[in-house]
Amino acid sequence: MATYYSQRASAGLIISEGTQISPLGKGYAWTPGIYSTEQIIGWRQVTDAVHAADGTIFAQLWHVGRVSHPANTGGVTPISPSAIQAKNVKVFIDDNGQTGFVDSVMPRAMSKADIDKVIGEYVQAALNAMSAGFDGIELHAANGYLINQFIDSQSNTRTDEYGGSLTNRLRFLSDVVAAVSDAIGSEKIGVRLAPLTTLNGTVDDNPQQTYEAIATLLNQYQVAYIHIAEADWDDAPLMPLDFKRSLRQRFGGMMIYAGKYDKSRAETAIAEGWADMIGFGRPFVANPDLPHRLAQNLVLNTHQPDTLFGGDKKGYTDYPSAKEQFSSACA
Repeated sequence: MATYYSQRASAGLIISEGTQISPLGKGYAWTPGIYSTEQIIGWRQVTDAVHAADGTIFAQLWHVGRVSHPANTGGVTPISPSAIQAKNVKVFIDDNGQTGFVDSVMPRAMSKADIDKVIGEYVQAALNAMSAGFDGIELHAANGYLINQFIDSQSNTRTDEYGGSLTNRLRFLSDVVAAVSDAIGSEKIGVRLAPLTTLNGTVDDNPQQTYEAIATLLNQYQVAYIHIAEADWDDAPLMPLDFKRSLRQRFGGMMIYAGKYDKSRAETAIAEGWADMIGFGRPFVANPDLPHRLAQNLVLNTHQPDTLFGGDKKGYTDYPSAKEQFSSACA
């Protein structure tokens, strides 16, 4: 991992893979956490390597909520704002060596005590990230995971102060951002959102109204950035330009967009002013020197889908840089 991240240190900002804040926040086997001393020590190897290569890296803090299975949570029932199962949602498990995808299970609705506990876990995870040498943290509030489950109307049917009205559905996000800001400073916080994705079964009835309100809320906290994950499957809904401009008007910090961008789309987004940075995922997996390749209009390596999850260095740290490919061609 340290090698992989340091190879990509030329990025303007590295955002780590999703990193669970607690054992109950784990949704998939073989994913990293940041709640134990051993994990902090392990992540320090990564951040030291990135910093040695003059890079900047934020930890993406993750709690999956209902998108899990007891095989991943030590036998404990997953939690969510409401007892609503994520239908047709699969999670990857490693149950005593038996690996594969299984259906996520019916979660338990969170009590107020559960909510308070998880907010505290976010705070501790942020402090742990600082101890591990990260430059900041990103709250994963997208793609159907726990914070997103509170936000979107069809996954939150609570009748207390954390459900019902839009203000109430945003309260959990607000409480987490406030608590983490008090702990490490809002300037070290980014928030990932996915207004139009329906991943893992979360759907909002009025996404533009909801996410405009979130942009206004996060602007009040003065977080460093909002990171918008656009739906990127083949027949995905397009995020209207007026929606993006509306978010820009409501939020004064950095706006990052990600989702099947290439160089041309990225340059247009920045030139039009509704984006300040563009995130690249799969292209950066296959091209450790992606900024150089984009700047020089070089051909990009294509990622190998069958090596994206798990395995050894193949399809992970063995993708060549353009310099390596040139040297090999000249040898």
